[in-house]
Amino acid sequence: MRILPRFGIPAAVLLIGVSIAAARVYLTQADALAIAFPAPHDVERRTIYLDAAQVERTAALAGGPVDSRVVPCYIGRLDGRIAGYAYFDTHLVRTLPETVMIVVEPDGSIRRVDILSFEEPPDYLPGERWLQQLPGRELGPGLALNQQIRAVTGATLSSRAITQAVRRTLAIHQLWIVGSAEKPEAPAATTPPAPTLPPASGPGARP
Repeated sequence: MRILPRFGIPAAVLLIGVSIAAARVYLTQADALAIAFPAPHDVERRTIYLDAAQVERTAALAGGPVDSRVVPCYIGRLDGRIAGYAYFDTHLVRTLPETVMIVVEPDGSIRRVDILSFEEPPDYLPGERWLQQLPGRELGPGLALNQQIRAVTGATLSSRAITQAVRRTLAIHQLWIVGSAEKPEAPAATTPPAPTLPPASGPGARP
């Protein structure tokens, strides 16, 4: 779980505009997925489409708003077994956005959180030590600032935004991945248990 600098950004990208040039890109989505699921993992992308009722249910479990009804999920597999799930969440910190990757273990706990880009001033950026509080956490009342997660002096908005992104991701994962197609079906009396997995839709790639 690291904030990794991204070197070698093409000059054309840096010249797109002031807001883009001001953004600090630490990691591309493709590179982040390679860190989460290094070779020889296979990565499959699924897209979750939430209706209004599902958004409301997810927000209630997360304890905060769910702004998007379309949620990509990247499922890493090793030797045919699920090794984890990666989600990307873009949200406002104060007035500008950041993007984080949240990797969830097969048991539903957090494996790692990485900051991919951050457009607010660097003084508002939570450090590595703060991010290290998140691995191993599960969705529950204690996953909140000033409970299991301590705030960062001078970066309270950032730490709150990331904590809420983690809660939102775990709620989506719990309700619509583990609670739906990724959950093994009950075996028939005459057959051995076998998990029902979604059809492959190709390797993960940058959107």
